Amino acid sequence: MYTLLSGLYKYMFQKDEYCVLILGLDNAGKTTFLEQTKTKFNKNYKGMNLSKITTTVGLNIGTIDVGKARLMFWDLGGQEELQSLWDKYYAESHGVIYVIDSTDEERLTESKDAFEKMISSEALEGVPLLVLANKQDVESCLSVPDIKTAFSDCAPKIGKRDCLVQPCSALSGEGVNEGIEWMVKCVIRNIHRPPRQKDIT
Repeated sequence: MYTLLSGLYKYMFQKDEYCVLILGLDNAGKTTFLEQTKTKFNKNYKGMNLSKITTTVGLNIGTIDVGKARLMFWDLGGQEELQSLWDKYYAESHGVIYVIDSTDEERLTESKDAFEKMISSEALEGVPLLVLANKQDVESCLSVPDIKTAFSDCAPKIGKRDCLVQPCSALSGEGVNEGIEWMVKCVIRNIHRPPRQKDIT
């Protein structure tokens, strides 16, 4: 009887787990976004002071529950020397969040180059992609259409995967909920899609 009840409890309350990478250049706001996400989706999480977040060296990890889904985030350092480590995590990921600093026009080309290299990886083929135009609360920031134009030649490599460019302010929380809810929906749908014809042996 205990085994039956235990099995029923696990069935009722277990979460399907998905791994989501948070990528982008250093100072784009990746860790601030992760902290804001944990604060918004975890009731008892107090969070760190967002103004005291420093550059990530290595990675930060966070977990949230949304409905029956559990998202495990890997926030990877964005410095040039750390970008070479990103691909070590691709095979395990179910989704990618790419964060762009909308206030840093000087590094937009650098961000696009890192983005293009990332989406060119076969290990990420078909994986849902959320692009966050972060720091939209700053008056002088680039708009979403500006960023889409700058990244337009990446479109062929994005292919038919689910992709959304979302305006966001990790600091204020604007756009965070919408982005996460979109990612959850796409990750679940992607997992349950029938395999592509070329994948069938």
